Amino acid sequence: MGDYIVRATAGDGQIRAFAVDSRETVEAARKRHDTSPVVTAALGRLLSAGAMMGAMMKGEDDLLTLQIKCSGPVKGLTVTADAGGNVKGFADEPKVMLPPNAKGKLDVGKALDLGVLSVIRDLGLKEPYVGQTELKTGEIGDDLTYYFASSEQIPSSVGLGVLMERNNTVRQAGGFIIQLMPFASEEVIGRLEKKLTAMESVTAYLDRGCTPEDLLEELLGEFGVEFLERTETRFFCNCSKERVEKAIVSIGRKELNEMVQEGKPIQVKCHFCNTAYEFTVEDLKKIIRRSR
Repeated sequence: MGDYIVRATAGDGQIRAFAVDSRETVEAARKRHDTSPVVTAALGRLLSAGAMMGAMMKGEDDLLTLQIKCSGPVKGLTVTADAGGNVKGFADEPKVMLPPNAKGKLDVGKALDLGVLSVIRDLGLKEPYVGQTELKTGEIGDDLTYYFASSEQIPSSVGLGVLMERNNTVRQAGGFIIQLMPFASEEVIGRLEKKLTAMESVTAYLDRGCTPEDLLEELLGEFGVEFLERTETRFFCNCSKERVEKAIVSIGRKELNEMVQEGKPIQVKCHFCNTAYEFTVEDLKKIIRRSR
C-alpha cells in the first residue's frame, strides 16, 4: 500500500483532523537529494505537513508552499504541495551532520535553529495569501501549531515524525493535524488537550503498524471519529526540459551568448527533484533565436 492522507471529523463536527503515512514520499526525497539523517528528518516532517495542508485546499490548481529560512546549518527548507496529494521539496544544505540531542534523537531543532516559517497559498487570485511566523522550536510540528494559532486563529495540534533505519533509509514517516472549530465546547477542548498531552510520538504509533486511521482513532475515538476522505500522496515533481528552458531564457541573451562562446554544454538541475537537464551549444543557440 502506498502513502496516503485521511481526512476526518469528530465531536459532532467540533474537531477536524488529517493524518498521513508518508514513508515512501520521504524516502523518495532522501534518495533524490541524498540527504543526511537529520536533514531527512527535517525535510520529511515538512513534506508530511505539506501533504496534509495541501489536502485542505479545494481547487485543482491551488498550490501550497511551506518555506523555512533559518540560522541553523540547514539554512532553509522548501516544500510545495497541491490538493491532489502531490508534494515535493528540498533542503538548502542537504548534507548537514549533527550529533544526537539530549534524548538521543536526531536534532532537527538545532539543524534549523532560529528563523521564519512562511506559508504561501496560491489560490489563483491576483496575489497569493502569505502567512509568517517565527520558528519557536525548530521542531516543525510545534512551529506549525504556533503558526495556525497566531496567523490563522485556528487552535491546532500538529504532530510530525520521521524514524530512520541504521542504514539511514526511512523506516517510518507521517503525522497528524487536529484542529478545533470556533464552536468547540470547553468540555471537548479540555478532553482533547488531555488526550494529546498523554500521547506517544507519531513514529512510535507508526512503528507498531498503526495506519493513519488507527492514529486518529487512538486520538479521537472517544469523540466519535468519522472518516470522510482518503487521498493518495507521493513525491512528484512536474519539472521538464521545456520548463527549465524558460528559466534559462530569463538569464538574458548576453549571458547566453557568453555560454555559447565558451563552446561547452551546460547542465541545469531542478531544485525540487535534483533531475539534471543538459543543454548543448546548439540547444543554447536555438534558445537565443527563439527569445528574439
